[in-house]
Amino acid sequence: MTGDHQTLALLLFSVFVAITLAITTWVSRHRQGSAEEFYAGGRLFSPIENGFAIAGDYASAASFLGVPGLIVLFGYDGVLYVVGFLVGWLVVLFLVAELVRNCGRFTLADVVAARMSERPVRIAAGTSSVTVSVLYLVAQMVGAGSLVALLLGRTGGAAQAWTVIGVGALMIIYVSLGGMRATTWIQIVKAVVLLGGTVVLTVLVMVRFHGDIDRLLLTAAQHSGHGDAFLAPGLKYGGDWTARLDFISLGLALVLGTGGLPHILSRFYTVPTARAARRSAIWSIGLIGAFYLMTIVLGFGAAAIVGPEAARGSNAAGNTAVPLLALNLGGGADSTGGTVLFAVVAAVAFATILAVVAGITLASSASVAHDLYASLRRRGGRQRGEVAVARVAAVGIGAVAIGLGLLARDLNVAFLVGLAFAVAASANLPVLLYSLFWRGFTTRGAVWAVYGGLIPALVLVALSPVVSGSPDSLFPGLDFQYFPLQNPGIVSVPLGFLAGWLGTITSAEPPDEAKHAETEVRSLTGAGAV
Repeated sequence: MTGDHQTLALLLFSVFVAITLAITTWVSRHRQGSAEEFYAGGRLFSPIENGFAIAGDYASAASFLGVPGLIVLFGYDGVLYVVGFLVGWLVVLFLVAELVRNCGRFTLADVVAARMSERPVRIAAGTSSVTVSVLYLVAQMVGAGSLVALLLGRTGGAAQAWTVIGVGALMIIYVSLGGMRATTWIQIVKAVVLLGGTVVLTVLVMVRFHGDIDRLLLTAAQHSGHGDAFLAPGLKYGGDWTARLDFISLGLALVLGTGGLPHILSRFYTVPTARAARRSAIWSIGLIGAFYLMTIVLGFGAAAIVGPEAARGSNAAGNTAVPLLALNLGGGADSTGGTVLFAVVAAVAFATILAVVAGITLASSASVAHDLYASLRRRGGRQRGEVAVARVAAVGIGAVAIGLGLLARDLNVAFLVGLAFAVAASANLPVLLYSLFWRGFTTRGAVWAVYGGLIPALVLVALSPVVSGSPDSLFPGLDFQYFPLQNPGIVSVPLGFLAGWLGTITSAEPPDEAKHAETEVRSLTGAGAV
């Protein structure tokens, strides 16, 4: 990219960083010492505000960069990610949002521990939540590295590394100083910016094709190199039985994983009532649905205007297709319009990454402090200590995410998020649903459900083509690939549910009927909710 692109994009990005740091500084002047302030923002947000914040949390770099990139490379099969992301929200709306708000305080473990032996359940759920959060963070870091490589003309790994470190440092500042209140306002600002930028690009794509969607799709198919097959299922997931099973596995992960994402679940604690939590989910569904419909247009628009070869040449996983599309829509690399539009889109993408990593880091640091740390020390006077530990945990989690993000920089961000969804669906969702709906569920069942989904998911990913055995792997020079699928969901999700069932029926501990009845009444009516 030219110096003008770099300068303007970095200037716009700096403006967003300045605004978000100002929000964080302003919020940090308010008292952040209590756990309720730090983890839940004092539960003061309205459903509309929280709906925008949830949309900001959910519409990550995987959505804005990764999904259009997959559509450019694989056509119809790339659209399947959009379907999975959207259908997953129905699970959240009907099974999770209101019940979780009524039963918990700050984290997923609160819901499960309400009727179980607290310590083993919190350790298991906290471990799983941190694992999911780190996997999700890696995807955002990869998106940051891809953008920087494009902005700075692929000048080498050093530029990517320093930018990823910079993103990590900013997210640590947001979380440690501002807590949930600052993170939520940053998400709201980011959601408005992202939706506005996506609307502008979508309108420009439709203007280019005179509003004719058929012409857009046919042009995309012609430029794809695959002809009509580009608009039909099968380019990525239809080759053989392995690819088809991979598609089913991905679908399971995306549809069921949303309800187990820690940073999404924690959003429902920032509103005052369960009714407000449900209204937040409805607002977010409208915003997220509109956004994903526009990403489909952007994906096919990039295929028609930029072409898969140019997208792949800029980034092997297609992560830079949308910035390249903006450059072309604005008039090309040497035009003022192209420079401005490219810079705006790059800044929006940076803002997306920054805001999402802040939300995920807050959720994971809350799990470390509220679940893991609090379970290993006495209860007396622990609340102040928890918040301090959460701030320290944010630093450690940020460091881990930075390291893994540099390692996985050549993988597609939407694909990486698919892995995080698979772990969430395997470990978090079974224990959450069993705790809410199974009267006979026990502590052993809860612990087995978490580890019975978490461990197989991680082991299968380690033994999959994602890590070794192919040119696109994390370690292309090694080969310890024994599991043929790229996404483990089809195996690990049933194992999570099965392990929870086996742990319960083999448990010598009788289920606590009184606590289940109390949890059931509380989850359905909100009586006694915090």
